[in-house]
Amino acid sequence: MENTVSKTTLGLNLPTDPRWVDLAAMSMQDILTDHAFCEQKAASTIISIIQMHSDKPEIVEALSPIVTEEWGHFRMVLAELKKRGLTLGIQRPDQYIKELMKGKPKGTGREQLFLDQLLICALIEARSCERFKILSQQLEEQGLKDFYHQFMVAEAAHYKLFLQLAKSFFEEEKVMTRWHYWLDHEAGFLPHLEVRGDRMH
Repeated sequence: MENTVSKTTLGLNLPTDPRWVDLAAMSMQDILTDHAFCEQKAASTIISIIQMHSDKPEIVEALSPIVTEEWGHFRMVLAELKKRGLTLGIQRPDQYIKELMKGKPKGTGREQLFLDQLLICALIEARSCERFKILSQQLEEQGLKDFYHQFMVAEAAHYKLFLQLAKSFFEEEKVMTRWHYWLDHEAGFLPHLEVRGDRMH
């Protein structure tokens, strides 16, 4: 599975700051809480895409199972919290997503918005996959390493799916031009975000 989540395949322009995993390991309550809400938001986002593009059977068919999977991931994280005697806690603002969304141009048409929706999802899945890989490799507890390896594999598959869907609806050259726009946008703000161990992104 290493090739699936390599930097080349993921296409991310910047790796995660190496300090992040040390901070994340300091409070599993915080990182698991944020992870849970990330899975919940992923399910909600995909439901929104299906609702907005219900006229596209391929989207409904491809993404409906992902909603179920993301919600299943939310429940897995809840179970991990419960196993550790921890509670879900309160959802906190996601500065990464806030900065990412600043890259969306205003006044674009429905189809451009659709392409951006798919590519934003692909980028979030790619970054999540990279972070899960770090946790699966560098946390000390074997149970958590295995736990996050499962998520790493799933996010890699989701990342690929969103890119494939984009290419099935738009010319590949257009998709890749826009994909690199989003990669560059993320690379532009990522170094300026505070490195926080209580956030998944």
